[in-house]
Amino acid sequence: MKTSLLTLGVLLAGSALADTQTNIRSAIEQRFYFQDGLYPEQHDSDLSVFIEPELYYSINDGADSLNFKAFFRYDSRDSERTHMDVRELMWLHVGNAWEFRAGIGKVFWGQTESQHLVDVINQTDFVEAIDGEEKLGQPMVQFSLIQDWGTLSLFALPYFRERTFAGMEGRFRAPLRIDTDNPLYESDDEQKHLDWAFRYMGYLGDTEIGLSWFDGTNREPLFVPAMTGDEQVLRPYYAQMQQIGLDMLTVVGATLYKLEAIHRKTDQDSYYALTAGFEHTTVGVFETAYDIGWLMEYQYDERDEMATSLGQNDLMVGTRLVFNDIRGTEILIAYIQDLDESSGHSGYIEASSRINDNWKWRVDGWFFSSDAPSDPAYLLRRDDYVQLSLEYYF
Repeated sequence: MKTSLLTLGVLLAGSALADTQTNIRSAIEQRFYFQDGLYPEQHDSDLSVFIEPELYYSINDGADSLNFKAFFRYDSRDSERTHMDVRELMWLHVGNAWEFRAGIGKVFWGQTESQHLVDVINQTDFVEAIDGEEKLGQPMVQFSLIQDWGTLSLFALPYFRERTFAGMEGRFRAPLRIDTDNPLYESDDEQKHLDWAFRYMGYLGDTEIGLSWFDGTNREPLFVPAMTGDEQVLRPYYAQMQQIGLDMLTVVGATLYKLEAIHRKTDQDSYYALTAGFEHTTVGVFETAYDIGWLMEYQYDERDEMATSLGQNDLMVGTRLVFNDIRGTEILIAYIQDLDESSGHSGYIEASSRINDNWKWRVDGWFFSSDAPSDPAYLLRRDDYVQLSLEYYF
């Protein structure tokens, strides 16, 4: 007890030299679905609110810091989408050419726009967004060595986070209820399996290169039909996997060339996948302040029709319009065409702008079209939506 009181006293005594920052982001979001759902429990609209407080605290002239970010959402329709999570609770110590992190954190790997194949550290918070961009906090220990030749990071991941899924009243769901209370694991350690990963990031001329390796529990589950009482359900099955990843970004004038490629091995399969493309930006189009970017990416998965991802032989084309105004207005529109015989397609729009220093509006939308039951997008063919958001920062 004396030691704890002394430590607390030292921290309080040094608080005058500490840097403390607090931020809170909150929003109200309204979704409208263009078609009736596939299942009678589903609704044509959805209202939800979220709050995301963040605290940053640093001492020792910034050598030590603590970052905390929590997230809570309430959804008016889907009880499974009402949830909370600690996105980050991370202690960082910065040494001479090295860094050490411990706690709960978020790590992003990747370069491409349409999908992120190499990004495997954090679990997807699937009830948040269909694009898989939102992630759950991951317990981890990370050591990074920072040298002239690049940065080498080693990760120990002692606890696994299960994926979130929509409930029976939610959209983007399977025909059967996913029994998240009774998942299956290949490892006898289940959620306590110790995963390992490392990543090298460096530069070769104008090219940024990332090489990564992961050995642990697959963040993407398979589904096993089962009976719970008289109800047929799907139980998530989390296998072990090994993945080697490569991501690259090359700058040539006003054009960015992007690549993500992986080889993933599990007991069920072993396959290659990649996403590659470019983004070319025209600055000051038609002698205005606007910048317009043109995007094209190809998505490939060696498993073809057996792929669990939406992009196994698909082409994405899109445009990004940046207004360069004081409000930070941007619009991104993308269209994805399946190049197989099924000829399914999808698209999305993202637009946002600040109203003032505290308020911001957003518009997000997705649409799906597929007539082939073997296509993963077939389950989403009635889930086209547009979402209007009003965000407040303080």
